[in-house]
Amino acid sequence: IDMNTFLAAATETASSGNAIADLAHQFGVEWPLLIAQIVSFTAVAFILYKFAFKPVLMTIEERQAKIKEGLDYTEQMKVELAESEVAQKDALRKASEEAQQIVGEAKQSAEERISKSSQEAARQAEDILKKAEAQIELDRKQMIADARSEIARLVVATTGKVLSKDLSDQEKSQFTTRASEELVDSEA
Repeated sequence: IDMNTFLAAATETASSGNAIADLAHQFGVEWPLLIAQIVSFTAVAFILYKFAFKPVLMTIEERQAKIKEGLDYTEQMKVELAESEVAQKDALRKASEEAQQIVGEAKQSAEERISKSSQEAARQAEDILKKAEAQIELDRKQMIADARSEIARLVVATTGKVLSKDLSDQEKSQFTTRASEELVDSEA
């Protein structure tokens, strides 16, 4: 529909004897101007909506979406931070428990080593005592043997002097044997 045709139709309606048109005319309403203003207003409103309000609304929606994303991200980071703190506390607790376990094992190992060393030292001391006792016994037996032979020699020499004669080897052997037997009997 052409604008001029529309305005012409509106003018014809106004010029007919319509009561509404008369009333509108009394208030100063001119139909062609009113229709032109309505069309102009509609065109301006459409253009403003299409090129001004719509981009502004889209920008507002984008900003609201970004703000929502930021708030969601902040909440997510709070949750992750809390989880991280819990994990860190758990890791510290586990590390502390492991350290205490290692210290306990080290103490136990040290006590075992000390115990083994003490037992080994006691065993070595006992071995040394046994060896010393054995050596003392050997030395005592050697001394007794040396004393017997010396006593036997002295007995033979004394007997030879008392008898003023040289004893034969057989007589020396007999005196030595008797002297040794008497010494053994006297010790027992």
